[in-house]
Amino acid sequence: MNKKFQILLEKIKKVISQSLEKDEKLQNICNILRDSIEYYNWIGFYIFDKSKNELILGTYSGAATEHTNIRVGKGICGQVAESKKTQIIQDVSKENNYLSCSIYVKSEIVVPIMKDGDLLAELDIDSHVQSPFTNDDKEFLESVCLMINNLFE
Repeated sequence: MNKKFQILLEKIKKVISQSLEKDEKLQNICNILRDSIEYYNWIGFYIFDKSKNELILGTYSGAATEHTNIRVGKGICGQVAESKKTQIIQDVSKENNYLSCSIYVKSEIVVPIMKDGDLLAELDIDSHVQSPFTNDDKEFLESVCLMINNLFE
């Protein structure tokens, strides 16, 4: 993982250790990610509601979205809810199951937030750049999700 991501992990650890409410911590994490990585244009957390079998938008940083509730299986977020595996879509225009949030979004990465094999939430990041996400992004964001999974219990 590159040095910039390592430094950001340390910043996020500090946020998690602060005596703030859960949503304040998550909002701070969204803001850190959006302000620090130029191609992270929209960052949001979707909370998994097991009883409704859908994802519900929580805190986010970026433009407002109409996708506040996403059924499992629908769109990239819904596919990740089914597979429980990170998905990187480098060109959303080539995806049949993509839920368009903005004409500016070119790519997306969605990382599940898990605990003991159960889906708790997802971290969703949209980019206005085509093909920006690397394995370093994946490794970094999966590390972030491991660090914050206790916030969703």
